[in-house]
Amino acid sequence: MENGAVYNETTEPQAKPPRRPFGCTLRHLRGWRLPTKALQAILSLLAVICEEIVEDCFKCGGLYFFEFISCSAFLLSLLILCVYCTDV
Repeated sequence: MENGAVYNETTEPQAKPPRRPFGCTLRHLRGWRLPTKALQAILSLLAVICEEIVEDCFKCGGLYFFEFISCSAFLLSLLILCVYCTDV
């Protein structure tokens, strides 16, 4: 008995997914969620830029903490946008 006779194809061939630029889809961020996440990314980038403008400070601990938080918020909001808006 040949292997071809025993093992037949049992599944349908996969349909090709629709072509989207960069695999971008807004399926997960509908309604108010997409503008909110985009606004979050813009505001956190603005916070990073404003923090970098400060040249002199007396007690810089709070400023460094603010820099860490605003930069982390910017990077995480970009990551969330990339995960939810692409096929990743």
